[in-house]
Amino acid sequence: MEHKEQVAAARVTGLWYFLLAVAGVLGFMVFHPQVFVSGDAQKTLTNLTEPESVAGIRLVLEVVIIGSQALAAVWFYRLFREIKAWAAFAIAGWGLMNSAAIMVSAIAMGAAIQIAHAAVPGVEEKVILIQLLSAIISNAWMVGGLFFGLWLIPMGYVVITSRRMPLWLGWTLIVGGIGYLVSTFLNCMNLAPALVAVLPLPATVGEFWMIGYLLVYGMRTENPEVK
Repeated sequence: MEHKEQVAAARVTGLWYFLLAVAGVLGFMVFHPQVFVSGDAQKTLTNLTEPESVAGIRLVLEVVIIGSQALAAVWFYRLFREIKAWAAFAIAGWGLMNSAAIMVSAIAMGAAIQIAHAAVPGVEEKVILIQLLSAIISNAWMVGGLFFGLWLIPMGYVVITSRRMPLWLGWTLIVGGIGYLVSTFLNCMNLAPALVAVLPLPATVGEFWMIGYLLVYGMRTENPEVK
């Protein structure tokens, strides 16, 4: 792949990654708490029936997350396959697995909205079903965190070994990926909730750094002097 073609591919990859980041922030951090209240299925049921537009927006954003994650994974493979084929395959594979995990969340979310608006069953039965579906959504995202951590590690490896991007970007991605993995296992064991929230922060820094670099610079030429 010629350098101009690589830069173009990098910017398309950056656009899909940017869409993933925006949909993730809006969907999971902004709209999700407005609809799905942790530990309160009755309040969640009320949210699903009263502010219908908010619940619908949340579901749409979940679908955007799934699609943009899958497309970003495929375009990272296209971008990195000639540099490190196995790492490009790992990035694409783990990214698609994360997309599949979030797909489970979207299915449960759509079912919750349908059940909330159904004429039957009764309110008590609806609350039980909403509680079950909310747990599925939460656990799908927890499992997705495992694959999201895994896809960042080979991404950082490619950056470090190819020297087509800043060296510290690669290390930040690797540290962030490890943080996601540790956070996921702590979450599974219901341990150290403060650490669960803090450990993915390096990944957030690395992700937005990667997005910005892809969109602004694309890719360096082969074997440049490290800056």
